[in-house]
Amino acid sequence: MPQTPPSVSLPVNLVADLQDSLLMAMTDLKRLEGLLDHATGNLMERFSTANHALAHLAGNDNEDIKSIRLSLHQAVTELQFHDMATQLIVHTGKVLQGCAWRLADEAMALEEGEEPLCIDPTPERPSPVTQSEMDAGSIDLF
Repeated sequence: MPQTPPSVSLPVNLVADLQDSLLMAMTDLKRLEGLLDHATGNLMERFSTANHALAHLAGNDNEDIKSIRLSLHQAVTELQFHDMATQLIVHTGKVLQGCAWRLADEAMALEEGEEPLCIDPTPERPSPVTQSEMDAGSIDLF
């Protein structure tokens, strides 16, 4: 005799509220992505301005100026954080969206002729970013 997987019955309004919360979280993640983009753009502009200002002092290319330029170049490299954070935001948004759609699919009765959604909220990889600090790990480039 085939076994039936365990199930939990939830009121439709509870599922709808949970789906709304997931969709709001996705919206917040999109806003966070925009804020990160804006802040990163501003930082790049400021670094560029500082680098150009130092270039005008090239005649005074002493050790202090070399040290400042090296620090600026390292800071720009560390802005890879933006790429990692953006990948995590996009990844998390996809997971939340998959959960929201699956909830709706499971909780709502199909209308006549409607096909069930084939949605798996679990991505192929648990995370696109394996780095937990700036000095170690890996990042998927896209």
